[in-house]
Amino acid sequence: MNSALSALGDTLGERLKTRKETVAVAESSSGGLISAALLSVAGASAYYLGGGIIYTGKARMSLLDLPREAVAGMRSASEPYALLLARTVRERFGATRGISETGAAGPSGNGYGDAAGHTVVAISGPVEFAVVVETASSDRLANMEAFAAAALELLARATET
Repeated sequence: MNSALSALGDTLGERLKTRKETVAVAESSSGGLISAALLSVAGASAYYLGGGIIYTGKARMSLLDLPREAVAGMRSASEPYALLLARTVRERFGATRGISETGAAGPSGNGYGDAAGHTVVAISGPVEFAVVVETASSDRLANMEAFAAAALELLARATET
């Protein structure tokens, strides 16, 4: 994990502990980097309730109990899908906030027409919003780090007030 992600994790961990808030994570193409950044802080168990890498439909069903019917008509790597994941992981874990990320790290796009470097990050809790991220890069590792950073920055924005 790069130092920028670690620094974001440190800042957010301390903020969440101070606010006595909790978080749960459903991530896909960031491959666990969001969770790793949040867990790199000593005392993370005070705010990090859990999460999963929701990389496939089978993972979505097994880890979040979201059947195919729940996502009918939704395209993965879209704002509605990312918000559904964020809401579901928040509810399943009883967290103050749920974070999700879903996209295509590369080097090629996904099977839904999204180019490499496309993801959507979302947050659910006292406020809800989703943001589309486009890196215009096919560098898988750089995209994974950019996606994780975008999700952590979204959490920072949501917890500023």
